[in-house]
Amino acid sequence: MATQRRAGPGGERRRTGGGKARAPGTATATGRGWALRGAVPGAALLGSAVLVGGLLGWSLPGGWQGGAEVLARGSEAVRDRFVEVACSGDYGAGRRFEGCTPRKCGRGVTDAVITREEAGRIRRIAERGLSLGGSDGGASILDLHSGALSLGKHFVNLYRYFGDKIQDIFTEEDFALYRDVRRRIQEKIAQVFGINSSAMYLTKPTFFSRINSTEAKTTHDEYWHPHIDKVTYGSFDYTSLLYLSDYAEDFGGGRFVFMDEGSNKTIEPRAGRVSFFTSGSENLHRVEKVRWGTRYAITISFTCNPDHGIGDPVLT
Repeated sequence: MATQRRAGPGGERRRTGGGKARAPGTATATGRGWALRGAVPGAALLGSAVLVGGLLGWSLPGGWQGGAEVLARGSEAVRDRFVEVACSGDYGAGRRFEGCTPRKCGRGVTDAVITREEAGRIRRIAERGLSLGGSDGGASILDLHSGALSLGKHFVNLYRYFGDKIQDIFTEEDFALYRDVRRRIQEKIAQVFGINSSAMYLTKPTFFSRINSTEAKTTHDEYWHPHIDKVTYGSFDYTSLLYLSDYAEDFGGGRFVFMDEGSNKTIEPRAGRVSFFTSGSENLHRVEKVRWGTRYAITISFTCNPDHGIGDPVLT
């Protein structure tokens, strides 16, 4: 039986103690091994975060829906929820980084870090950037760090491909907001997991995603396969998602699903909602196929290894 404990006034906390931890590499057995192919990881990019969303406590207004437990509904405003789960062995095989490597694992969600107005502004950055390209299939990405942009069945570097036109698409204010949002999410993750935010480093891929119901044209469009972020991207230690559109209003389907032993647990995206979780095998997940409308999100990932860190994007 799982044991449960409740946190103080800052939010809910529940601990799940049942079930076996998944061994590293489970994703390759469960998923399709479509992780990183070529210079730009399209399908794996989208499968991670993009949805990657979320998490969170399953008391209060949660409940069951469609055979799965709903951990956070789109119709509710969640201040802070956290579900602690047993850590997998994924963090013990390599170097450990004091003040950062997960000792407590789990899933959290909050609607109190980023406002819906700020989410709207961030979404407009994504819309302007993705207007320059877009996949022929249903899943498109925009990575302001590397410049990767979906274009047809391929990817281009938008900074090289469009050159000075970029100055007409993005502003310094856009990039300042992007940096501020990243910082606040980083600080929230550090607070919840009891680590030092200065010991965390932004890592790649960190990207916007736009998903609709168009049929997949290449494996890069297949975002719905189960996977584990730390297996797909070795550098990941903490994954976060900022949702930029609303489930059941802007799109149908597209919920984030944790695939726990014996049950699925879902989170419904809501503009401004931040979901975050440790990136190991304890958090196998997938995203439902989008049935209608358009789903926007941004995946922001962190590593404890400074060798894998990247800087914030800069408009040059």
